[in-house]
Amino acid sequence: MRRGDSERETNETRIRVSLDLDGPPEVCARTDIPFFDHMLTAMGFHGGMNLQVDGEGDLQVDGHHLVEDVGLCIGRALKNALEDDGAIERFGHAVIPMDESLVASTVDLSGRPFFAGDLPVPARAFGAFHTDLVPEFFRAFSVGGGITLHLRVLAGGNAHHLCEAAFKATGRALHWAVQAIPDGDVPSTKGVIDR
Repeated sequence: MRRGDSERETNETRIRVSLDLDGPPEVCARTDIPFFDHMLTAMGFHGGMNLQVDGEGDLQVDGHHLVEDVGLCIGRALKNALEDDGAIERFGHAVIPMDESLVASTVDLSGRPFFAGDLPVPARAFGAFHTDLVPEFFRAFSVGGGITLHLRVLAGGNAHHLCEAAFKATGRALHWAVQAIPDGDVPSTKGVIDR
């Protein structure tokens, strides 16, 4: 079973993440930010993941610390789940529409964290979740997981649709990238991927 856990406790946040790549797809996200929970559920569901997220943070300040730290923890849980599994597809790509919006996500589970995002999402707050937190989540996720991640908005205008398409596209790209290659070699000309 490819399973990873991650916890983080600071003066700002307390987070626990459990991720099972081979368990039944089921997502339970509880962060006290309903819109963020909705986005995490979309990413986990379309990624075919068994993902459990419990998080609380200093929402009296704003949602930034919690969203960023959840991204770090999910990335670390994914890294832990793949720690002993070199024979995976490694690369994944998905383009997801949501009505007028179209977002592309490309991942490389290379062990090298890098995030590039062209995400012109209209400024809007959904409770404690402001749309400028979308790139903050994905940047932290990339760092925590050692993931190269590129996100591009190809079309769109509605803030909710753009956010949701980005999370769904990343989930679907991860779904392909983590696929095991039975009796396969490490997908690198170096013969190793540093995770």
